[in-house]
Amino acid sequence: MFRPCIDLHDGRVKQIVGGTLTSDGADTNFVSDRPASWYAELYRRDNLHGGHIIQLGPGNETAAREALAAYPGGLQLGGGVTIENAAGWLDAGASHVIVTSWVFREGQLDEKRLAALVNAIGAERLVLDLSCRQRDGQYWVVTDRWQNFTELPVNESTLQKLAPHCAEFLVHAVDVEGKQTGIDLALVQTLAAHSPIPATYAGGAQSLTDLETVTQASHGRVHLTIGSALDIFGGKVNYEDCVAFNRR
Repeated sequence: MFRPCIDLHDGRVKQIVGGTLTSDGADTNFVSDRPASWYAELYRRDNLHGGHIIQLGPGNETAAREALAAYPGGLQLGGGVTIENAAGWLDAGASHVIVTSWVFREGQLDEKRLAALVNAIGAERLVLDLSCRQRDGQYWVVTDRWQNFTELPVNESTLQKLAPHCAEFLVHAVDVEGKQTGIDLALVQTLAAHSPIPATYAGGAQSLTDLETVTQASHGRVHLTIGSALDIFGGKVNYEDCVAFNRR
């Protein structure tokens, strides 16, 4: 299934090259003249579920809240989520909160933090972001704007261990994110083979064929987010075709 997205940077809807994001900025593919709420209303109109809003750094809360208000219960919210603000984002209209960096400390999964978060909001409202990069032939979860490697691999053991603590996984293939050079099929197949819960893959999609490939290769177990390649973000993939794919 196609999953939509709204990426926010400096309060505006943008599409960036994932691995380039730093505190100083990022390589940008697209900057929208439309507010985040316009996209949320579009997704609501087309009955698209499971999409996400990602806050890429500070200065995005107002835009995120406006988008959630435009499609209450229809979008997940990630970026800067902690135990202190998770419930507030759910109250603001997020269907789930997406968490990565807060549940890691010094490159390790902080199981006490994860347990506290699950206790606070429930596993059914939590999405764990296992966005990753390759190193030494292995996928490793990366945090802090995808700049820092953790010691947690994205493999069968990790997926099986974390699945009881969340509703689904969100996994950006950071090495190809925003480049429109094609999906990382090996990562998709890893998620399809080993994730006991729904997973959404993002990164590199460049055509409707990629949506068909992900669906077929995963037997429908992995969803695909398409960002920079969509025509509503300045790309060539027709958004309406993706909506039609879901309806079929």
